[in-house]
Amino acid sequence: MSRPPTFSPPPGTRARVLETARGVFAVLDAAPARPTGEVKGSALLLPGFTGSKEDFIALLQPLAAAGYRAVAVDGRGQYESAGPDDESAYAMGELARDALAQADALDGRGAAPLHLVGHSLGGLIARKAALLAPTGTFSSLTLMSSGPGRIAPSQRTRATLLTDALAAHSMAAVWEAMRAMDPPEDAEVNGGADDGALRARWLRNNPAQLIATGRQLCVEPDRVAELAALELPVHVLSGEHDDTWPVPLLDDMARRLGAHRTVVAGADHSPNTDRPEATATALVSFWDRTR
Repeated sequence: MSRPPTFSPPPGTRARVLETARGVFAVLDAAPARPTGEVKGSALLLPGFTGSKEDFIALLQPLAAAGYRAVAVDGRGQYESAGPDDESAYAMGELARDALAQADALDGRGAAPLHLVGHSLGGLIARKAALLAPTGTFSSLTLMSSGPGRIAPSQRTRATLLTDALAAHSMAAVWEAMRAMDPPEDAEVNGGADDGALRARWLRNNPAQLIATGRQLCVEPDRVAELAALELPVHVLSGEHDDTWPVPLLDDMARRLGAHRTVVAGADHSPNTDRPEATATALVSFWDRTR
């Protein structure tokens, strides 16, 4: 589980709802405040499994300072965005169409050029959205710690245990079981939100969303060839260690895509929270190259 530094929006960031043709979504919206008024573009940031928009909170100010409007979103059934109890509502295609609706809503507010970023599960959703999108919808795609297909065997085992538990027990009971098996990092040493804030976020997720997306992570097919055929600028970004999709697998995916590749030193599966400054610098450098 990602551990954002805080759940409080930084200065210059609005916590609001984004109204779209597919419903409303909770977002953190950070607009550039540049003396010249220059805005280079916008970024739509999709979080990963069990995560939320707050996973990008440390990126928002650096991206805005570089001239990019950054909008991090809770997907349907994720933390502060409502979602139905029907697992079919969280199929990959449905979540991707939500991302396209979010992009349309942002475009109406002067978002172009629009860069799409997905972390982990969010990368799989972003990839599907790019495959469904009309040409020109997105100026680039960044897959952050998100691989070519299903997650590694050890993580498939963990995801299956979690989805089975969610199908049989309450969210509160599953949280307590997860904490017993995998205690949270010491916040005094590693930083990040306290356990109470993480528990509150967990409890606001719709279990149907977690079950459906957890199962999808275990079966997602390799769609690299389809993505490569789009000729969309792609950035594969990861930490130097990752047990969800091993780094050599991400290296190979980048090669197959002809993608720009960034490995963030000192980061693991969540470079956005582990090393936000270096991650923001890498994103801005890539986006600037596509202008």
